[in-house]
Amino acid sequence: MYGWNCGKPVAAVSLGPELAASAAAASYDLQAYRFQAAPEQLRPPRVVRVGLVQNSIHAPTTAPFVEQRQAIHDRVRQIVDAAGAAGVQVLCLQEAWHMPFAFCTREKQWTEFAESAEAGPSTRLCRELARKHGMVIVNPILERDEAHGDTIWNTAVVVGNNGNVIGKHRKNHIPRVGDFNESTYYMEGNTGHPVFETAFGKIGVNICYGRHHPMNWQGFGLNGAEVVFNPSATVGELSEPMWPVEARNAAIANSYYVGAINRVGTETFPNAFTSGDGKPAHKDFGHFYGSSYFAAPDASRTPSLARNKDGLLVADLDLNLCQQIRDKWGFRMTARYDMYAEQLGRYVRHDFQPQVIKDPSL
Repeated sequence: MYGWNCGKPVAAVSLGPELAASAAAASYDLQAYRFQAAPEQLRPPRVVRVGLVQNSIHAPTTAPFVEQRQAIHDRVRQIVDAAGAAGVQVLCLQEAWHMPFAFCTREKQWTEFAESAEAGPSTRLCRELARKHGMVIVNPILERDEAHGDTIWNTAVVVGNNGNVIGKHRKNHIPRVGDFNESTYYMEGNTGHPVFETAFGKIGVNICYGRHHPMNWQGFGLNGAEVVFNPSATVGELSEPMWPVEARNAAIANSYYVGAINRVGTETFPNAFTSGDGKPAHKDFGHFYGSSYFAAPDASRTPSLARNKDGLLVADLDLNLCQQIRDKWGFRMTARYDMYAEQLGRYVRHDFQPQVIKDPSL
């Protein structure tokens, strides 16, 4: 069901009894796995230890905003410190991890959680933890762009292992599903498909709803990504049947690893809202089902973290597998990019006509 990695299921890895006991005492799920690649004669293995964090909010949404943010910061610090103790070199947090996922409410007071990508409190925390552990941290936040009229963006800030800000990427695709319309808060990003070359490999960040768009995944692959993270916030009734499939498909189609992260828990808000589903107004968006996992370019994947508790998923990724799978399948070599470009060039024109050949007998 989860595929074969070098002829075997993806192997579980022990992180030691101390970390296991610490996770149990702090009530978060801790799992670790290893993806292998075939031995090569001219290159040594390129193994990087990567982590995903899924977390719930840790103060009620009725609490003062500063208390809500601090409670999440404290919890995430605890889990990131465990990742550091486990030797994680690249870590990704979930979408808008520093706040409740309040965008379903369409109430503007929640934009108070927005902060500077370079100097905000969540970035400062990630820079501190990155320096402490020598770890690259992907920090997805609600960004306040002060240089452009305090515009709001859904942004992932990439913090280097020396505590420096390498750069940022803004969410390319914004959901408009029923009354759940994130463009109440922010619009489509303007940063393209950047790949960040870090001390531990080339990474991309495909934020949440972008996972439903195959060409969005492709953009990061064309720019040379070896690992693409998908920090998300999505609920069971809306998307869970898709969740185990999309990141895995992207890893296969683009010959890179994918780390799929979903927040966890049910967040209840002070005021009722509707969701365009015909149901009475309600105060929660649904259950964020966690289930974070890693997928590899050879179609193998790990089991998922829990559906109902915070978690840290650790995986050793041999990046040599990316090139090995590209060589095996030749997807880049056999693709018809010129043909696709010509078709898309015609499609975006207002006078586009679909290429349909009609049966003359109809």
